[in-house]
Amino acid sequence: MSKREKYKDVESYISSVPPEQGKILREIRRVVKASLPDATEVINYNIPAFKHKRVFFYYAAFRDHIGVYPPVTGNESLQKALIPYRNARGNLRFPLSGLIPYKLIGRVAVALAEEHAKK
Repeated sequence: MSKREKYKDVESYISSVPPEQGKILREIRRVVKASLPDATEVINYNIPAFKHKRVFFYYAAFRDHIGVYPPVTGNESLQKALIPYRNARGNLRFPLSGLIPYKLIGRVAVALAEEHAKK
């Protein structure tokens, strides 16, 4: 059994995925940076993440989807918009077979930053 690669930074993670997924991850990265310019990029749990004082937003590529974590718990209108993308645990799965709603993902990042700032 081979060990999974340990990523030193976000770009090394993005460069390790297939090009189409990398393009999507770069756009998510751009949208979150534009929405939250004070957030810092990190690798946490070996996937890309953003943090202020603590990590509030994770995103990762999988075989057939892009995942965004953790679940949004506030903002009822945003939660309704996320229903098609939520899995049983509330995490978000954006299928690679469809259009990626970047603006919606930006709203998720802002909502998660606000939620975590209150904790």
